Amino acid sequence: MAKNSALIEPRLPRGFIDSEPADLAAIEQMVAKIRHVYERYGFDPIQTPFFEYTEALGKFLPDTDRPNAGVFSVQDDDEQWMSLRYDLTAPLARYFAQNYQDLPKPFRSYRQGWVFRNEKPGPGRFRQFMQFDADTVGAGGPESDAEMCMMMADTMDALGLAGKYVVRVNNRKVLDGVMQAIGVVDEAQKLTILRAIDKLDKFGPEGVRLLLGKGRKDESGDFTEGAGLGGDQINALLLLFGSSDDNSEMVITQGNDLSSFSLQERSRDEIDSEGIPSHYQKLADRVGEQAALRLGFIKAVFLMLGKNLDTNPTAYAGYDELYQMAQLFASAGYGPDRIKIDPSVVRGLEYYTGPVFEIELTFTVQNEKGQDVVFGSVGGGGRYDGLVSRFRNEHTPATGFSIGVSRLASALKLTGNLDATPVTGPVVVTVMEKDRIADYQKMVADLRAAGIRAELFLGSSKNMGKQMKYADKRNAPAVIIQGSDEREQGVVQIKDLAEGAEAAASITDNAAWKTERPGQYSVPLSEMVEFVKQIPAVAAWMKANG
Repeated sequence: MAKNSALIEPRLPRGFIDSEPADLAAIEQMVAKIRHVYERYGFDPIQTPFFEYTEALGKFLPDTDRPNAGVFSVQDDDEQWMSLRYDLTAPLARYFAQNYQDLPKPFRSYRQGWVFRNEKPGPGRFRQFMQFDADTVGAGGPESDAEMCMMMADTMDALGLAGKYVVRVNNRKVLDGVMQAIGVVDEAQKLTILRAIDKLDKFGPEGVRLLLGKGRKDESGDFTEGAGLGGDQINALLLLFGSSDDNSEMVITQGNDLSSFSLQERSRDEIDSEGIPSHYQKLADRVGEQAALRLGFIKAVFLMLGKNLDTNPTAYAGYDELYQMAQLFASAGYGPDRIKIDPSVVRGLEYYTGPVFEIELTFTVQNEKGQDVVFGSVGGGGRYDGLVSRFRNEHTPATGFSIGVSRLASALKLTGNLDATPVTGPVVVTVMEKDRIADYQKMVADLRAAGIRAELFLGSSKNMGKQMKYADKRNAPAVIIQGSDEREQGVVQIKDLAEGAEAAASITDNAAWKTERPGQYSVPLSEMVEFVKQIPAVAAWMKANG
């Protein structure tokens, strides 16, 4: 036969990955725990399609004037543009609006599914990834945002990550207020600023400073246009969003002791005259020291800008919502080791309108350069009161969060909280005599009827060695063997592969191995099923799978 000269090279599209059985099984275990927490909070599952009309998804990603920028898009047969969903939130807004009359309000739902981004792939950055979302649509108070944060914390605890995470909370209105205070009014510029600040954990303060200014060139030579801010404007934003507990306290107590800050400086006496330290103490009595520190910091930043938080309605609304949420966290027993107010949280998507939150894993890992870094974010979300109103005239508040399933799975593997062991395969019934396929198939049927995972060897070879190699690759717990001798005696040979491997490890003599046949038993055919049930690996699989 002539050789095919037009063979297609098997290759994955850039930015996409294949998933192996062990990975899928481990992820299923993980999402089952997440699902249990969501349902305990009263959320129900729904599912939306991969594709939505492009206009329904909204223009919330960069360069969305071009249909294929940021998303993968195709034209339907009626020439309407459809796009693969880039998250699970925009489709939910469409679903809620379309089914408005039939749904309870508030509407509480969760969704698990793949999302797609037409972006440049890189290390750990994929074009297809799985999210697991929960949302409440139709509830406008900060208590619904606080509940989302509490559910995040409970989810991380359920996954065995207690002490290794923190849920960080901010409010987009605080950023909007700061931008008003420094004279930023152009909406396109605001969006560029938002996306620049969201890269703080990736590029650090100096990288973000470039993105807030003229722009930044990456290692490949690609240049990203900056927001065009001046030095004082950049310093103001970095002061707020590069905050920490330490510099929060410094700003509150010292006011002007920031050598890199060149805007209008306020002395400690001036800040004290505005009531910051006394205000801080009152807050601490109600919401705890950490939350009071961060709330006081927000007030102090506005004073250093020569403004007063109370006279900036947008920023004050954000501050007040954070205060209410902090009260709820404190009353429910969620301390700053689990949930904390943090003005450095931004979230990159444009549609957030209020509280925003992020799950950060706090343990260190090594990056591709061998440097110790904090693992970082595995999920986040916030309030998006404008999405549903794109479809309906009435104002519809909404809040939710999304977990990055693949990234979270990677973290759980590192911490030993995700079982990545190979999936227990089926019991393999070998074929010794081709004219007796029906007999072997009955053995398989009897095993399956008893709830045992089993398969008949369907390969072409009668070679026992090759059939055993196949069973090993399938991670089979056992094989069933019946040749002519066994058939005449009414028995089968059952080989417990795990027991055999363990016993064989201590046998150095090949002749002894053949004589002892470790892990292999001769069992009457009538007792085959009950014997197989007792094999530890089989019993464990049956228990786990009902």
